[in-house]
Amino acid sequence: MANEELAKRFGILMRSLRLEKGLSQETFSFRVGLHQTYVSSLERGERNVTISTASRIAEALDLTLAEFFMMMEETEPTEHPEDRQGGSRS
Repeated sequence: MANEELAKRFGILMRSLRLEKGLSQETFSFRVGLHQTYVSSLERGERNVTISTASRIAEALDLTLAEFFMMMEETEPTEHPEDRQGGSRS
């Protein structure tokens, strides 16, 4: 799997789980201890994440890192609907 595809899958899953929990990017960023613009770029698949940051993200989503990665394997690397419509994201 290419790095870009991994980053995209990571971001899609991260955003999906964050929204399922009803968390804004701002709240989630505070919970994980990351800057909101960094979280946003991760969700868009624009950045690679370190294993320690991935662990903090999984923990903030009430998952183990292994659970998060298993779920990521099942995530399709597709665009966010907002990317195609030019809409804004939370």
